[in-house]
Amino acid sequence: MKIGFVCTNYNNSHYTREAVRSLLGNKGHSSTIVIVDNCSIASDRKNLEQIEAEYENVHLILNSENVGYFKGLNCGIKYLRAQEPDLLYMIVGNNDVVFPADFIDSIEKNAQQFQVEAVISPDVVTSDGVHQNPHVIKSISRLREMAYDLYHLNYYLAVALRKVASLTRSWTDRDDEAHWQIGQRIYQGHGACYILGPLFFEHFTELWAPSFLMAEEYFLSKQLADAGLHLYYEPSIRVTHHFHASVKKVPAKEVWSRSREAHRIYKKHLKVFNSRPS
Repeated sequence: MKIGFVCTNYNNSHYTREAVRSLLGNKGHSSTIVIVDNCSIASDRKNLEQIEAEYENVHLILNSENVGYFKGLNCGIKYLRAQEPDLLYMIVGNNDVVFPADFIDSIEKNAQQFQVEAVISPDVVTSDGVHQNPHVIKSISRLREMAYDLYHLNYYLAVALRKVASLTRSWTDRDDEAHWQIGQRIYQGHGACYILGPLFFEHFTELWAPSFLMAEEYFLSKQLADAGLHLYYEPSIRVTHHFHASVKKVPAKEVWSRSREAHRIYKKHLKVFNSRPS
């Protein structure tokens, strides 16, 4: 199978090396990898250049500024599509994922699913065994939407709400991830990893990226829905995720600020999106 992988990097090239090594460990397939660096420090960029030199099918894009997550992925998607115009399947996501040795085999086994679904969201499992998908199966409740609104009012209120959430997680968490063994169409898939298939590239050249960071799960769902397409969760395709390995390099207050910006964009589109007939 011929497949591409695009990931972003920001000051954590050791994760990128692990992702690259694990994907190339999928024998019997042709993989082309594009690493998009979002203006990391010089030593981290040097590490990425060493990775590129080590593997002939790895390409490096060095951005002069941090353009954000989905916009960074779009840089890589554009480059890869230009280099491999006949490429039909593309993995996109974080650099802090690890692919099992049968990952591409599992995509190949689901080739028929890609005939009707534009994007597949895999089973994303943290290094300590927590399943992060399906992220949102149907919708987000009005009460939870109100909590998100409160969270984005003030940074210190957000800190307090996070503490409350951690103490009450056993009964306030959504239970969507508990259905990780069931393949189904879903509202949102975890943003760490997606597989874009032929249907996606029939309709789009890139991901919709209105924000710098955060809310990407919603933006992809809306992009697909606007074109009459769907996101499918497939548990037989699995990746391991070093959770928060990317954002922990960014100061917490900046992450919250970026989240607030994304939330404002999200709220502009949410009412129209949710009022559509199913």
